Amino acid sequence: MSTEREHDLVVFGATGFVGALLAEYLAGAAPAGLRVALAGRSREKLEAVRAGLPAPAREWPLVTADSTDAASMAALAGSTRVVATTVGPYARYGMALVEACARAGTHYCDLTGEVLFVHEAIERFDGVARESGARIVHSCGYDSIPSDLGVLLLRAAAGADLTDVRAVATARGGFSGGTLASLLGHVEAVSGDPAARRIAGGPHSISPDRAAEPTPRQPRDAGPPRREPDGSWTAPFVMAPYNTRIVRRSNALAGWAYGRGLRYEERMAAGRGVAGAVAAVAITGAMGAVVGAAALGPTRTLLERILPKPGTGPSPQARAKGFFRHVLTGTTVDGRTVTATVAGPGDPGYAATAVMLGESALCLALDDLPDRAGSLTPATAMGTVLVERLRKAGHTYESALS
Repeated sequence: MSTEREHDLVVFGATGFVGALLAEYLAGAAPAGLRVALAGRSREKLEAVRAGLPAPAREWPLVTADSTDAASMAALAGSTRVVATTVGPYARYGMALVEACARAGTHYCDLTGEVLFVHEAIERFDGVARESGARIVHSCGYDSIPSDLGVLLLRAAAGADLTDVRAVATARGGFSGGTLASLLGHVEAVSGDPAARRIAGGPHSISPDRAAEPTPRQPRDAGPPRREPDGSWTAPFVMAPYNTRIVRRSNALAGWAYGRGLRYEERMAAGRGVAGAVAAVAITGAMGAVVGAAALGPTRTLLERILPKPGTGPSPQARAKGFFRHVLTGTTVDGRTVTATVAGPGDPGYAATAVMLGESALCLALDDLPDRAGSLTPATAMGTVLVERLRKAGHTYESALS
């Protein structure tokens, strides 16, 4: 293990709700000898988080750092080999750390689901990170590991290029305050900026080779309630507009390993029969209402007052009752069907995400990974190495060829 830097892994945002869950997870999962530190703006709050961790983690060093101070971010990045950050919304608070890690050659992972942030990070710092050797890995939580690694598994099981892939998500859990703040910020950004709307609306806006993407053949990321061939009902999946872009970026970064004609979409399971149809309509209507309200200043302000605040979250009992399950079905170029299931226990946005980000950070710090650098995705930065880590952590990653 390298000793050139003071730390091997720093958790930035450890005093936030998800950051504290991540620190708790790492306290149990990090191997002895891994030099982990906790970082945030308030030393007093950091000390309180550390005091609540299991005994081995109570000696972890603390780093005071402010996301709005570029010099502070440079010092943080220069002190460690890996940074895992939960400080969002990332468009507001994340870019200085991306730049610092890209310039310092420090591996980075986050939880973002913000396409405008990722687009800007790619445009500004992908080349810098490739030169320094840094792996800048976005979306290492429920956004977008199940989607990204699920398609990777499909391709491996198929042994041939894929044409159409559909993922249907079933989940139980709440939205975090940070996720909702990101959504409100995104809608506000695109509502008054035509250029931002084009980026947000482009299915290949974060692809490294947009001209080569099969845009006319891509299915919708959203759409009305739908009755599926098996009789079940599905609704638009709130995370699909982002997750689908991550999968498409992975395909392009991997040299079109999934297939040049890949069409990928995600839906949310709503159930069967009349109850399923009603649920699909309700989900669709609720999503439209929230987005519509967020686009208008007065109603956006009201939403900010009544929705959960960043840094808040459900009780341990509520988190334990959650789960997620994604079933992916793909068709190969020779007409065969391949399926994959990605699932895990715990509230997707909290308990399960802490596992995903924690194992991503450990993977970047400890494992022999593909020889890639720059602005990457979980599949292209860590791939099957991360899949094996998550299996050992209790998540399900299965695939089969029909």
